[in-house]
Amino acid sequence: MAGDGLRTRRRSVLSATAVALSGVAGCSGTLQGPDGQSVPVSMLAAGSLNNALENGLRPSVAATVQIEAHGSAEVARLIAAGQKDPDIVSVADIALFDSPLQPAWFAEFATNSIVIAYNPNTEGGQQLADAGTESWYQPLLNGDITIGRTDPDLDPLGYRALFMLELATAHYGTDANLRDAIPRTEQIYPETQLISQFETGSVDAAIAYRNMAVERGYDYIDLPAEIDLSDPSYTDTYESATYELPSGKIVSGGLISYAVTIRNQSPAAVDVFTEHITGEYLNEFGFVVPDDYPRFTGNVPDEVTN
Repeated sequence: MAGDGLRTRRRSVLSATAVALSGVAGCSGTLQGPDGQSVPVSMLAAGSLNNALENGLRPSVAATVQIEAHGSAEVARLIAAGQKDPDIVSVADIALFDSPLQPAWFAEFATNSIVIAYNPNTEGGQQLADAGTESWYQPLLNGDITIGRTDPDLDPLGYRALFMLELATAHYGTDANLRDAIPRTEQIYPETQLISQFETGSVDAAIAYRNMAVERGYDYIDLPAEIDLSDPSYTDTYESATYELPSGKIVSGGLISYAVTIRNQSPAAVDVFTEHITGEYLNEFGFVVPDDYPRFTGNVPDEVTN
């Protein structure tokens, strides 16, 4: 049995429902090219969205959707460098829409939290379960558990893992600096492959987003709100942690919020965008949709909101 404070979760449909936009009048499900063939809508998206987009969004829209997923910082870099030009870009950190991307508008559509996902079938995973919410870091400091994470230079989850460890040091009052003591370079994996390392036995646990554990049915430890980057009331605390990206941009801790914009607008792209930010699939795949979402910033085209 897990220790006090441990809450084991399995995939479930949350009770909250997505907030609906007013209908997009006159928009068809596909855009026709000069030859009469439908033109697909391309999406470049955060790796943590990949499973939800492939298995939740794609079956819900009429348009053909081409989805490519990477860490969000890598998504932003590819677009800023002119290597990718997707119709829709969806990232896990709105800070990336301040720099290097600077869209005229965007919509925040979902939130998440940092958790410790673990494999209960390994000795290391069971040690984590026994340690629970109040002591999960102890077996990690003892070196008894292999824990995966993502690359902070490529992915917000990677630097958010470091933020969480820094905040945990202060929250738990540990002698060791958890941000320095726990991460290991050899246990960095792409976001789209992080949780799958459980199947290969490469790691006992992973610092992951809640939805990544929920959608795959893995056990996880909920972390205190003071460190899991999910509670708006602790925004000032979260912002005390920072990380410098290779570009020189300094990113700060803050509330996890996913955001999306349309770069190449078409009726089909608007249809896909609308389903992306309001679809029930977001709840089903473990994301949280606050009551005031989707929340728009900037000069939003009339075709998107009317």
